[in-house]
Amino acid sequence: MSGPSVAAYRPGTSPLHRAPAGAKLVGLAVAGTGVLLLGDPFAVGVAALAVVALYALAGAGPRVLWSQVRALRVVVPLLLAVQWFTLGPVPAVVLTARLVVLVALAGLVLVTTRSSDVLAAIERGLRPLGRAGLDVARVALVLSLAVRAVPVVAALAGRVRDACRARGRDHDVRAYAVPLVVASLRHADATGDALRARGLDD
Repeated sequence: MSGPSVAAYRPGTSPLHRAPAGAKLVGLAVAGTGVLLLGDPFAVGVAALAVVALYALAGAGPRVLWSQVRALRVVVPLLLAVQWFTLGPVPAVVLTARLVVLVALAGLVLVTTRSSDVLAAIERGLRPLGRAGLDVARVALVLSLAVRAVPVVAALAGRVRDACRARGRDHDVRAYAVPLVVASLRHADATGDALRARGLDD
């Protein structure tokens, strides 16, 4: 199985592409907080429509949006069912929809922002903490790797799910979970090897 594509960024000239990376990260934090405060299906639906509009503004169609939330197709039904029986239908729909909206928002930042710009923005934001002895460059690198891991794991999840479906085992949790964990660990090892090769292993 070949490695997944990790290039979430889609070049473009939209206002979202031209916006500074730092502003988009702050906007993501503010919007994410706002989404978490939403408490009824109508409000979450409005937020979802706003996200769809933002993708359209960025010149990213439904296929790009789907690529960012595709991995959730396995988690969402299970999460919805569990919360439906424990909390009731309305809270279940609200909590599940909020998760999808948050992932889509984070994906929009990745789609419209180069990884190097994200890293530079994080470094600038953490720079004041450098006076307290924090290794800003290293922390920024870790956070950047965490952001980049989102599309990687999503791509791995999609590949494993497709393989399970091809074998007629798309409802076998173990057949899905074990290869996904193994593939994720292999990616982590490869990332560690790359960091060690650059002298960043300490």
